[in-house]
Amino acid sequence: MARGTLLWLADAGALTSADLQRYLAWLTPGELARHGRFVREQRRRQFIAGRVLLRMALAPLLRVPAQQVLLEERTGLAPRLLTPAPAGATPGFSISHSGRWVACAVGEHAVGLDIEVRDSSRDLAALAKQAFDADEMARWQQMQRWEEAERVAGFYRLWSEKEARIKLGMAVGAYCVAVPHEELSVVLCSPVQLASVPQPVLVTLP
Repeated sequence: MARGTLLWLADAGALTSADLQRYLAWLTPGELARHGRFVREQRRRQFIAGRVLLRMALAPLLRVPAQQVLLEERTGLAPRLLTPAPAGATPGFSISHSGRWVACAVGEHAVGLDIEVRDSSRDLAALAKQAFDADEMARWQQMQRWEEAERVAGFYRLWSEKEARIKLGMAVGAYCVAVPHEELSVVLCSPVQLASVPQPVLVTLP
């Protein structure tokens, strides 16, 4: 898997209103319906940018223009790819967003990706009590001896891994790697071990 794994990032905050309106033509009816249900402008922006970025990453593998990649919207689940791959092997993919950033990972096997902006101003202790299980809480408690910057990074690493495992559908047994980034906590999980840690590529949306 790993040699073909792509990890792309895009800055959704850089998109203009005209860009966002133009990208609506890329979406399927199900995606348009979901987009219309978002209340916050930022979430609508993230959704559009994430779906465009994913199509851009999938298009070369499917050998079709990005606008022709068809995705089926599924309530509470990741979208299903409807455009068949030439070799018949459907690529695995995952989308994530945080703040102004959107990201996608595409590989030969299933993948789970999560990105989180590392925000030290949040009440991390309260978030940990709300989200972490007993094992994660034990690891979080061990971090209390660390310097603040390391503790913040450790928290978000735990958080991102949890979310990436959920997206992959493997609470245990998955292989997860933390991908270095100066602003984001980035974790990629797969059912098979990655041969190397993919480097995030900053992509400009067309």
